[in-house]
Amino acid sequence: MEDISRRSLMRASLAAAVGAGAVGVASADSHDRATRETDDDDTQTDGAPSVVVGSMKRFSTTAFGAEMTGPYVFEDGSLLHSLQHPSRKNEQPWNRAGIGYYKDFQFDFDGDNDDFEKPDPPEGKEQDFVRSADPKFEMLIQEGDPINGNSERWGITQTPDGVDVTTENFAGTSYGDSGYNPDANHFVATNDDGTEGYLFTNDENSPGNIMRTPLSQNDDGEWEADAENAINTVNTEAFRDIGGTRINCYGDLSPWGTPISSEENYAHPRANLTGTISDIDEAESGEGLRAAAYFWNRPNPSEIQTAVGEYDEVDGWYVQGYWNMVGVEHLAYYLGADPVEAGDGNPVEPIGDEYPNPYRYGYHVDIRNPTAEPEEIEPVKYYVMGRAAWEAPDILPDERTVYGCSDGDSKGIYKFVADRPIPSYDDPMDVAGTLYAPKITNDEASSGKSPAEVPLEVEWLPMGHASNREIESWIAEYDDVTQADYLESHVDDWSEGEDVTEDVLKEADLEVIENGNQDYISDEDIVEWAEQYEERGPDGVDEELRRVPFLETRAAAKEIGGSIEFNKAEGVDSVDDARPGDYIYFGISEFNDDLAGPTNDGGDIALDRVDGGVVYRAELGPRYDVSTLEPVVVGPDFTTEEAVDDVDDSLRNVDNVYVMRDGRVLLCEDGWRGANRSYPNDALYVYEPEDTDRRGPPGGEPPGRDDPPGRGGDRGRGNGNR
Repeated sequence: MEDISRRSLMRASLAAAVGAGAVGVASADSHDRATRETDDDDTQTDGAPSVVVGSMKRFSTTAFGAEMTGPYVFEDGSLLHSLQHPSRKNEQPWNRAGIGYYKDFQFDFDGDNDDFEKPDPPEGKEQDFVRSADPKFEMLIQEGDPINGNSERWGITQTPDGVDVTTENFAGTSYGDSGYNPDANHFVATNDDGTEGYLFTNDENSPGNIMRTPLSQNDDGEWEADAENAINTVNTEAFRDIGGTRINCYGDLSPWGTPISSEENYAHPRANLTGTISDIDEAESGEGLRAAAYFWNRPNPSEIQTAVGEYDEVDGWYVQGYWNMVGVEHLAYYLGADPVEAGDGNPVEPIGDEYPNPYRYGYHVDIRNPTAEPEEIEPVKYYVMGRAAWEAPDILPDERTVYGCSDGDSKGIYKFVADRPIPSYDDPMDVAGTLYAPKITNDEASSGKSPAEVPLEVEWLPMGHASNREIESWIAEYDDVTQADYLESHVDDWSEGEDVTEDVLKEADLEVIENGNQDYISDEDIVEWAEQYEERGPDGVDEELRRVPFLETRAAAKEIGGSIEFNKAEGVDSVDDARPGDYIYFGISEFNDDLAGPTNDGGDIALDRVDGGVVYRAELGPRYDVSTLEPVVVGPDFTTEEAVDDVDDSLRNVDNVYVMRDGRVLLCEDGWRGANRSYPNDALYVYEPEDTDRRGPPGGEPPGRDDPPGRGGDRGRGNGNR
């Protein structure tokens, strides 16, 4: 969920030390409003905060230190969500992550917010627990609970030999406590009433996890978890065969009834922020320009930020995404690598036998056969949809069109269109289609006005066409690259097995800074791909360059002029049975940095700053296309001028976006960065559009349904509700 924007670089060293999953706790260790982030020099933006269209009402607040994540509404209207990284100082059970639901409450699905009362802002000890106006939040299962016949613990990954991958057992950096960052929840029902089934919960960690927990509803309407038969799906051989997962964030429930888990791999950027690979090429050096991707297989990779600050040969700079490389060593041990010694600190002895391939992370993961026995679950990564820091996808009912949000600073909102409905392919590795990048085209989008006043007009740039199988074959070419290769490829006269001195590591680092990492796709290939794209179009590039937009999606999109300027695109969703004319919602957690003028002078988007973010909606076109993003909810700007009453009831840093079947939208907060309001807790709001009865044209099937749909598992959705 969390990336580090330039407004938050003061926290960079903290993020590297404890992992992004714990930043919210460390950054929000005080309940005092005076400690929250504001800017005395900033002026309040017009329309910030406001609900531009419709209305909005606070439903609840989560426990102190936690994000509001993973909402799921059951068939009967019950509401469940995660308790992600709460403060360890909270009283039990609110000091441990987990999942729970609001007991004795159901949404009415009548389109308005009269079915619940707004709670008062939490005060004192009320800030330490999940709190709504009336229904009580009841925990169902929590991090570390014994599961699977006591052979596993909920949320904790294991090595192939069954050893828990934790800091107690392995040296190296850790992204966060295993199980401490539960995020998305998707329920696959196994009966027609939707009262029994399996809940799939993401753990935003490295190695990543997807927990499958049996849930059932008793005769009194109470939900119960069966810990005895819960499993960590990634501890199966099928997941290890695809490299496991990394930073499992939000996701979706597919139209064919399977959970989709999105990998939020922040370590994928190659050029910092607004920079391009062409900028590096023209400078003939990567000093000040290279981001984390170049240092993936560096021994002790996350320490590259410290290194560039200490080397006299270069001027230090912020290496975007460096902090997200914590936990890469633990991912290697999950895959079966032999542990290396830590010495006096983090390991610099290179892992040389089994190391994660970076091109295997940053995808949407489809869990086929979700209700089967553990050994029969079939995870599929959709390489064709691009590689990014995916927060979430929204797979439309045509089963072909997918919109995805990539979280973090200077990222994109992408689109993928399959050649035919995805479940119609007998083998998901044969899924083929076209990947698109966004281009914001209206002049007003760079006018400096308030984002509350300006829609964004978007065109879609086709980047390339390929099949899942083709892309996997390209990825496999990098499977044998290890940390030892980082040194052998970039240091004269060093061979695996020799000592790694400070001078050896420094020589490798300086060579990579100067000329790039020779173990992965080269800068020259990316620039050449873009030049051929401009001359011949996306289908005319050389065969060996077709991999570029799929494996280096962000870098490729920026090279061809895509509007890769969004800051923390953290949510996208539409009603499950959406038709042309219905709305799809996009959540942008922060509207600053590359979105805001004058910092983005000359960019496609340059509007006034709103640190609390913006929720957009777009009307789905005849073939589920999107052309205009309309602002509907605008968050607060983090100034000291804000009126507390306004900010207390405003949406601060939207995160997960979840559209219920009556058209209302659950909006979750990830707002630890600030805002001058009276309470520190993240909240859940319910957005009510101006007309919840508004639907697309009646009659007929959605477009693109000519082929038989096929099945990917038990649908378990019921009446189109999630």
